[in-house]
Amino acid sequence: MAAADKADPAAAQRAAAEVEAAAEALVGIWAHVAESLDVRVSPTQLRALTAVGRYGELNLSQLAEALGALPSSASRLCDRLEAAGLLTRDTGRASRRAVSLRLTPDGEALLEQARTSRQEQIAQVLGTMSPDARADLAQGLAAFQAAAEPEGLPDAPADGSREPGGGIPFSISA
Repeated sequence: MAAADKADPAAAQRAAAEVEAAAEALVGIWAHVAESLDVRVSPTQLRALTAVGRYGELNLSQLAEALGALPSSASRLCDRLEAAGLLTRDTGRASRRAVSLRLTPDGEALLEQARTSRQEQIAQVLGTMSPDARADLAQGLAAFQAAAEPEGLPDAPADGSREPGGGIPFSISA
């Protein structure tokens, strides 16, 4: 975006409307995938697994921040994920008072299944776009992700790689 466009609130508002329309399509894919997994999880539970999987380990406060939720709500969500065998809670490495959240092997497998399914569905849509449009989209999304990264979470790898089960933590509540 040109410097003049950054200062133009109307241009930013038009871009926001375009991003929202595209996000609705992505949310539809996300919800469809969540409903089709081998283990039934809600979109919010899938967001929580994605956030934990991205960093390999989070504490409860970091997860709540990533979800835009209260710590008590995040804790109840973790109770359900732990009961389903998808998440573990352990004593934190840095502080014995902190609770460390990690994916179980079943949680990692479920997240990989979701990722593969989402990527297949998104690839179908991208296949209808020109190569230039796909390249522009990828560049814009990378910039958007960097700008939207929640504060207070560990830094993702600088090379853009993700830990097993990785994805974007969603700081905006669904």
